[in-house]
Amino acid sequence: MPPPEALDLSSALSGETLLEAAAIVLGFIALLFVVSLLLPGRRVTGPDADGNERVYKLNGLALFLIALIVAGLAQGFGWFSLSVLHTHLLALFVVANGFAFALSGWLYLRGMRRPDAAPGFWRSFFFGVDAAPSWFGVDIKLFSYCPSLIGLALFNASFAAVQYETYGELTLAMMLYQTFTFLYVLNYFQFEQGMIHTWDIVRERFGWMLVWGDYVLVPFFYCLPGWWLVHAPEPLSPAAAAGIVVLFLFGFWLFRGSNQQKHRFKRDPGVKIWGRPAKTLDGRLLVSGFWGIGRHLNYSGEICVYLAFTLTTGLTSWAPFLLPAWLAALLWHRSRRDDRRCRAKYGDLWERYTQRARFAMLPFIY
Repeated sequence: MPPPEALDLSSALSGETLLEAAAIVLGFIALLFVVSLLLPGRRVTGPDADGNERVYKLNGLALFLIALIVAGLAQGFGWFSLSVLHTHLLALFVVANGFAFALSGWLYLRGMRRPDAAPGFWRSFFFGVDAAPSWFGVDIKLFSYCPSLIGLALFNASFAAVQYETYGELTLAMMLYQTFTFLYVLNYFQFEQGMIHTWDIVRERFGWMLVWGDYVLVPFFYCLPGWWLVHAPEPLSPAAAAGIVVLFLFGFWLFRGSNQQKHRFKRDPGVKIWGRPAKTLDGRLLVSGFWGIGRHLNYSGEICVYLAFTLTTGLTSWAPFLLPAWLAALLWHRSRRDDRRCRAKYGDLWERYTQRARFAMLPFIY
């Protein structure tokens, strides 16, 4: 395949292009919000930052499938080409940054009206003030995963559309990448209920850090391998493809399997894991299955999944590998934060657990 054309910044960031990008970003988020507000969903209870129970409405899977069906029909009938997302990528990035800062500012001003708001602009703006902001009954923090991951899926689909429109076919690497990323996002929404027990949803305040991560970092950076694949210079051999599939399946099994074990145990402490009743320390910490081997193997599995995404690009450039490198650093740092929080919460029980599950992310290594 020939290399992509050089980027013309004057046209990529022209006033007309930025206006079109603003219409796409704001229209997309507003439409998702309205549909999420009107669409029925499962009502489930989960903990809040104060240790109380709160009710969440989960309709992310339906929202994701509706978005894909509408995008597929628009592409198939020629109403709208997803390739616009590729050609407007830089302008969309600029607009998404503006939206992230604006939303963070609104959340800050809204949160500072609370009587328990902490003083100090930068810390409150960056980390947020409120752990559970809502608007018209929609949990804004939980909702933000929808434009984040659905946006990522649509960007990925746009890369396939551009490759097909340009070359008349999809490469093996692109087909693998599309399959992997679709399954990953679909699986998130299938198990959306598990998110309501995570630290990000329960405890983390919703400020610029999470807002920018949802609306900019995930959709624009996590699609880096797909962007590279549009004009990939070298084909992927069948042997390499088979190896990448094995890596993806292993990582997916480790990532989803460990998370599922934890969530099933939280719902029912008497659950069976790997065919045997779950073992615990004092009935509080799970030491069966993956959680008896390592403390953060779910993170290790997710890194393997993203490495599989990236390996579809081959080894011709280091640029796509920025994604798994970033994720590995992020999750390593998060694992250290998790350990500190758990040590403060469980005390001596956590020390006993670390002696049982001696490895953090790499069995027999780390």
